[in-house]
Amino acid sequence: MSDAATVARVVSEPEAFVTEPLVEAAPQAKILLVDDEPKSLFALQELLSTLGQNLMIAQSGEEALRLALKNDFAVILLDVRMPGMDGFETARIIRSRERSRLTPIIFLTAAADEMSAMFRGYEAGAVDYLPKPVVPEILKAKVAVFVELFRKSERLRESEEKLRRLAAHLISVREEERTHIAREIHDELGQVLTGLKMEVTWLAKRLKEKPLIEKTDSMCKLIDTTVQTVRKIATGLRPEMLDDMGLIAAVAWQAKEFQKRTGIRCRAKLPPETVKLDVDVSTTMFRIFQEIVTNVARHSRATRVDLELTVNEERVALDVIDNGVGIADAELNGKKSLGLLGMHERALLFGGEVKVTGTPGHGTRVSVSIPMRQRA
Repeated sequence: MSDAATVARVVSEPEAFVTEPLVEAAPQAKILLVDDEPKSLFALQELLSTLGQNLMIAQSGEEALRLALKNDFAVILLDVRMPGMDGFETARIIRSRERSRLTPIIFLTAAADEMSAMFRGYEAGAVDYLPKPVVPEILKAKVAVFVELFRKSERLRESEEKLRRLAAHLISVREEERTHIAREIHDELGQVLTGLKMEVTWLAKRLKEKPLIEKTDSMCKLIDTTVQTVRKIATGLRPEMLDDMGLIAAVAWQAKEFQKRTGIRCRAKLPPETVKLDVDVSTTMFRIFQEIVTNVARHSRATRVDLELTVNEERVALDVIDNGVGIADAELNGKKSLGLLGMHERALLFGGEVKVTGTPGHGTRVSVSIPMRQRA
C-alpha cells in the first residue's frame, strides 16, 4: 500500500486517534492506625494498603493525639489496650478537640471482657468496635465507607468555600456599585438641581407679574424637595458619614434616623469616635446594624431599643436589644428569614458570628462580633 493510501485510510478512520479522557485521581485520604504492637501495626498496614490511601501510624495514645492535632483523618483505627494512655482516654481527648471531634473512631481489641469494653468504647465516642483478630474483608469494607464519606465531606466543604468566596465578591461589588451610584447621584444630579435653582431664582428677580412670580416660587420649592430626595436616596445607598467619619458616627446617625422614622426610642452606648476601624469591617457591621433595625421596625412591635457598640484591639462587637414580641426558634431558621441569613453570612466572611436570642413576649437580642482584621 502506498503512503498516500495509508494516510487516506488513517484520516477516514478517526477512531484510531481517539484516546481515553484523563481522569484526575482523587487525593489520598489519611487513615491513622494506633497500636502499641509493631506486628499489629504492620498487619494493619498490609491489610489496608490495597485501598491506596495515606496510612499513618502511632504506637501510643500520646503520639496519636499529636498527629490528630496536625492532620484531618478519614478514620482512626484505635487499639483499646495500650500502656500509659489507653484507647478510651485517647478517644475522649480526640473527641474533645474541635478539629477532630467528628473524626470516626473504630476500636480494635482482643479484650476478654468484650461486652463491657464495647460499651466503654461507644461512651468514649467510637462509631464501631471490632474484636481481634479482625476479619480482613469486614475491616476493609468499613474503612472504605468512611474514606468515601470523608471525600464527600471534603468536596462539600470545598463547594461551601467557593460559594462563600463568591458571596464575598458579590457583596464587595455591590458595595462598590452603591458607592459609585451614590456619588454620581449626589454630585452630578445635585449640581444640576443647584444650577437649575439658581437659574429659576435669577428669572424670578426679573419678573413683574404676580402669577409668574408665584410660579417661580413654586418651582424653587419643588427643586428644594427634589434635592432633599436626591440626598436621601444617595445616603440610603451609601452614607457619606460612614466613609468620612467612620462606623461609630454612622451608627449614631442611623440610630437617630431610626428613632425619627419609626417613633421607637433608641438609646445608644457608643465608644469614642477617635477609634479607627478597617473600612471593610466597618461596612459589614454597619450593614448588619441596618438589617437589625429594619427587622425591629417590621416585626418586633417594640417601643424601645438599646444598642451598645464596643471596640478593642481584637474585635468590634454590637449588641441590640428590643422590648418587642420576641422571636421563636422556628422563625430563626424559617424560609423567610433571609435577612438573618444575610447577617450571618456577612459576619462569617470576616470570621465573625451573629447570635439571635429571644423569647416570645420578652423581646429579642442580637449580638454581633467580628475580629478586627481576620477575613475568612
